[in-house]
Amino acid sequence: MLGLKLLTDPRWANIAESNLEEILTDHAWCEQKAASNAISLIMYNSEYEDLVHELTAIAIEEMQHFQMVIDIIKERGFSLGKERKDDYVGKLMKFNKKDGSRNMAFIDRLLFAAMIEARSCERFRVLSQNLKDEKLSKFYYDLMVSEANHYTTFLNFARKYSTDVDVDKRWKEWLDFEGDLIQSYGNKEHIHG
Repeated sequence: MLGLKLLTDPRWANIAESNLEEILTDHAWCEQKAASNAISLIMYNSEYEDLVHELTAIAIEEMQHFQMVIDIIKERGFSLGKERKDDYVGKLMKFNKKDGSRNMAFIDRLLFAAMIEARSCERFRVLSQNLKDEKLSKFYYDLMVSEANHYTTFLNFARKYSTDVDVDKRWKEWLDFEGDLIQSYGNKEHIHG
């Protein structure tokens, strides 16, 4: 369904489980950044009333996820570490087209968001199916469903509001780029690492 070119090796869940404090901290900050991204899209595209409505709901939900992860961190006696740079997201950001029309930049930003949500959804699936910790497994299953909804929301808005971009063609370019990029990841206890 997601169209990802390369799926995560299930053994990545073992890496994540070997350092739960690190994966949970990284995950918390990913949720905060996802909320910030939705807010940024609202700020620059406030003329689209349905987008404002839907992305406000996503921003709120992402911050609720942030709170849920923080609660798990606290329950387990861990501490929320400092925000981590997300190398994967940084490299995806560089794939955004910046030299085209305003609409092209807008559509690419939506596709960028869809791509991150798609990979997060896929990683949460791996965690839900492979973690030995049943509580965390259930938690990641629930988040997988949420991320899938976010992915489709961003992709649908790109299709709806494109005026000069072949969204399906550009999405295929995103999938191809991400498929090459993700080959360098999957060996750290980070959601995208």
